[in-house]
Amino acid sequence: MVVVTWRGRDHITACLDALAEQRPHRTVVLDNASDDGTAALVAAHPSAPTTVRLPRNAGYAGALAAVLPHVDTEFVAWLNDDAVPDASWLEHLETALRGTPEAAAATSSLLLADGSTQSVGVRLTADGHGADLVPAGREVFGFCGGAALLRTDVLKACGGVPRSFFCYYEDTDTAFRLRLAGHRVVSVGPARVRHRHGASTNPGSRLFHRWNERNRLLMLLRCAPAGVAVAQLARFAALTAVLPLRSGPKPGNFRLPLRLQVLAEVLLRLPATAVQRVAIGRRAKVSRAAVWREWAGR
Repeated sequence: MVVVTWRGRDHITACLDALAEQRPHRTVVLDNASDDGTAALVAAHPSAPTTVRLPRNAGYAGALAAVLPHVDTEFVAWLNDDAVPDASWLEHLETALRGTPEAAAATSSLLLADGSTQSVGVRLTADGHGADLVPAGREVFGFCGGAALLRTDVLKACGGVPRSFFCYYEDTDTAFRLRLAGHRVVSVGPARVRHRHGASTNPGSRLFHRWNERNRLLMLLRCAPAGVAVAQLARFAALTAVLPLRSGPKPGNFRLPLRLQVLAEVLLRLPATAVQRVAIGRRAKVSRAAVWREWAGR
């Protein structure tokens, strides 16, 4: 069980309390250099989790990538520090994976504070966004990284966690690579988690849009068919180019300085991303085109 935290003083205790009610497991808390007293709270918690304190904030993806080489258990759970799972959460996820050998990941039912459903998994949109899937009872493309269980050996064999993403789309990228390797992702309805959405990040902020826009493009460049990836990058650039001609208020992700920064970061990472794309392709057992045809826009 890996819980990633950053300045989680106000909510991590509830998370750890809930984990203490789960079936036997080992909890590792990855502290992203919190400076708000989180470390002291974790150290004092009666469940005595193992704590790894990073020297700087590596983000959700960076923290997961840092701990993965040291995980030697059959399964590894990803859990946000603002998530509070039901007592039977872990049992439901483990049962699902043991009963579905072809599945490499199991995703939870994430519920918001008012009891409404935030996500039962991730779908892949026609333009390559990873979006929360709310209606239950259908196959999911991917898992929501806020509360999921993965087969450790498969995750490592598929390239682990994209450390450089920092935050957001690390789950969609990982699910895409699992699909390319021929594995399934299952949604486990009874594995319920209450989630304080956005407690550690600020949805709608400049950083939020920067990470989302950049990492979607990087995910496509790494995993999607080449034509799709190039077309989406070109579309992003074209929309950015015409922004000065548009009048009126613009959504946060359509502000020119932000989009120029995203383009610059993606272009600077193109050489490394091309190398990663080749490695992902070599490991694949299913073609990128086949995965795209089956899941994009479904």
